[in-house]
Amino acid sequence: MRLDPLPLSPGLGNPAPLLAELTALHASHHSFHVLCGGIRPEQVVVALAEEVANPGVEVLVARSEGRLVGVVVVALGRHPDPAEPEPEPEPEPEPEPARPDRAEPGPRIKLLIVDASVQGQGQGYGRGIVALVEERFRADGCGELLRDRQAGRVAVVDPGGAVLLFRYYNVEDGVHWALPGGGLEEGESPREGALRELGEETGWTDLEPGPLLFTWEHDFVRAGILVRQHDHIYVTAGPRREPAGADLAAAHASDGILGWRWWTRAELAEEAGSVWPSGLARLLDAWEADTGR
Repeated sequence: MRLDPLPLSPGLGNPAPLLAELTALHASHHSFHVLCGGIRPEQVVVALAEEVANPGVEVLVARSEGRLVGVVVVALGRHPDPAEPEPEPEPEPEPEPARPDRAEPGPRIKLLIVDASVQGQGQGYGRGIVALVEERFRADGCGELLRDRQAGRVAVVDPGGAVLLFRYYNVEDGVHWALPGGGLEEGESPREGALRELGEETGWTDLEPGPLLFTWEHDFVRAGILVRQHDHIYVTAGPRREPAGADLAAAHASDGILGWRWWTRAELAEEAGSVWPSGLARLLDAWEADTGR
């Protein structure tokens, strides 16, 4: 795989073949395509031209055997925004005591898009792009871009076999559906974290995570930092109902949750590209076969 700067100059447009590839890359994520009312070439040009015009940003395109498989936007560090006026000088502050946990910001991933048609095929394009970005900036002493994160999730399956999913959106990853859950707090086991997250996101306190369905390792951008997340996914049977609770609206807003619904097994298989993880229908089928449910 090869990673190169995007050959796009602000205001000069984009070569037609490359623009067609970039538009198809964005549109490959079906839910994001629908949310935007369709992805048009002129939208892609404007968005990428704005990034290229920023001296603190680099836009890179990834190709494998000549095929465009991804695009990544990297913030290079602490750079002034040319659209903002120069601030007035301020008096010198008193020196602050050194804090070892306060690192100067370095390169970070602002946006990473991998062609949805090649995701989940074991090719590791997302991870490969990250490795190439790290290699590109390591020579400048920028360190690693990727961060490990442990998480716990619960697949709640209703009597008819449907599973509850939340609809997420963030600027880095667009729209996707995922199981209730999230990152572990300090000292938590994956099962404890999955139970806590389930209660916070659904308001349900009468369910316990069942057996471990599987573990899933995937890379995505969270708060501007590329994360390699290790999801421990448990499964449990439960009644079909709606999430409810006084604090749900605030919790969902902070986590980027737009809504929820129960998905049938057929729907999971049909929309695998927008569901994390994409093999969820097959895994639930295997769980039911093993347990005789």
